[in-house]
Amino acid sequence: MDSKMETLIMELIVSAGSARSFAMDAIRLAKEGDMAAAREALEASEGETRKVHETQTGLIQAEARGERTEINLFMVHAQDHIMTAMLAKELAREFVDLYGRMAGEKS
Repeated sequence: MDSKMETLIMELIVSAGSARSFAMDAIRLAKEGDMAAAREALEASEGETRKVHETQTGLIQAEARGERTEINLFMVHAQDHIMTAMLAKELAREFVDLYGRMAGEKS
């Protein structure tokens, strides 16, 4: 694997990790009653997820053009982080909405 691909994969892992961390922060903030900060954390999670999605889309488009991507444990690890981050973000949105309703927010 070349250094460009290693860098790309590390960027995926870092951005996915940030997305997951922001999602978990959103849940904690909502639980503490700071709904504005919780929603800001959700937006930050969404921003990191967008970065990951754009990179993944680029890899998929390259594959469609016939540019093969070496699949190795490093890439699988990145995909694992991505899927975990996406799930955390979706669940965090549900938790924030639930805590918001419990606090009297309108849907």
